[in-house]
Amino acid sequence: MARTTTQADDQAGRESGSARSAQLATAFSAIGHLYVHLFTAIYAVIFLSLEEVWSLPYHELLKLWTLGALLVGLAALPAGWLGDRWSKTGMMVVYFLGLGAASIACGLVDGPSALLIGLAAIGLFASIYHPVGIAWLVRNAKRRGKALGFNGAFGGIGIASAGLVAGSLIDLWSWRAAFIVPGVLCFATGLLLLWFVLRGDVTEGDAAAESGTPASRGSMLRGFLILLWTMMVVGLVFQATQAALPKVFDLRLRDIAGEGAFGIGAIVSVVYGVGSLVQIVGGHLADRYPLKAVYIAAFLLQVPVLVGIAAFAGLPLIAVATVTVLLSTGALPAENMLLARYTPERHRSLAYGVKFVLAFGTAPLAIWLAAEIQEVTGEFTWLFVAMALLTVSATLAAFFLPGGGEPAARPAPAVTPQPAE
Repeated sequence: MARTTTQADDQAGRESGSARSAQLATAFSAIGHLYVHLFTAIYAVIFLSLEEVWSLPYHELLKLWTLGALLVGLAALPAGWLGDRWSKTGMMVVYFLGLGAASIACGLVDGPSALLIGLAAIGLFASIYHPVGIAWLVRNAKRRGKALGFNGAFGGIGIASAGLVAGSLIDLWSWRAAFIVPGVLCFATGLLLLWFVLRGDVTEGDAAAESGTPASRGSMLRGFLILLWTMMVVGLVFQATQAALPKVFDLRLRDIAGEGAFGIGAIVSVVYGVGSLVQIVGGHLADRYPLKAVYIAAFLLQVPVLVGIAAFAGLPLIAVATVTVLLSTGALPAENMLLARYTPERHRSLAYGVKFVLAFGTAPLAIWLAAEIQEVTGEFTWLFVAMALLTVSATLAAFFLPGGGEPAARPAPAVTPQPAE
């Protein structure tokens, strides 16, 4: 009897420790998602100040982020591989510490060449988050749609806060503070995670039980190949919008935003803040309705909205910009769950690595297109027309995803252990 009681106590202790580790992993994954989008979006506002400080044109400053943006995508694959082979928690510690240090370094540079190197370091360390942090979350989550929606909302908050944080710090102090202050906070977060890891409070976690009928090998292959194209289009549209939107507002909303960086930054923050909160709704929809239907609907609605960004100014521009963020982020829980459905668990980090190579690897092309179109035309109309046409192609491709009539898999009901007699 005593032995049975001890075993039960040990089992309860393991379950309690596992639950605490999962909660901490979820929290740090959410904070990490906020940081990755904060640090990859903040430069789009900072260069508005650097145009005057360094007397360089917009398109040249924008191109300084090209190498960093490329590394965010390309380095995701080896980052995911290391997360599988070495340690997801260890890679997350490296992520926080490295990203924070790189941002602090960017705030200390004296010219474009040094800033190019600093931004490349931001891109390199930022590449760790999505293949490692999202796989970490999926591994522990019981209700994936809800967890991914919650996590995604934090990513949207990161994008939204980038404009507000950068604009405030620039106006209060300087563009250097816009890099250094967030960098210090990120580095401190890494030290806190390291402390929890050394205490044993955060572990690799246990893979959540797979539920639902697994897809056949043929369906997995077909689904994954189609997702390669749709994910690339999502990435290209997202990156092009993120790179161009602050300047679009600068060109068309000065009568609303006023002078200085704060007004534009605040509008960018509102657009991404309101739009990003819909990921929670998107996660709810992904748990309750067919993933394919949710995914296609987001693409279909995105087409006229992108055309609206190409054509509108004033308050209508703010409205359609908010809706395009809403649709882009709202579809992500369904997309991540579709990717999990069409890849085996043992290769899931690698699959997410491939996704984010595509999603962020498109950034250099998006930035180049935005810079070239703005240089030639002085505007971004044709950039968003091109994004609308690409979204049409992704909508058509998504119709060929396997299945689609079934709702997302539900978690298996918990089994209550019987007391020992």
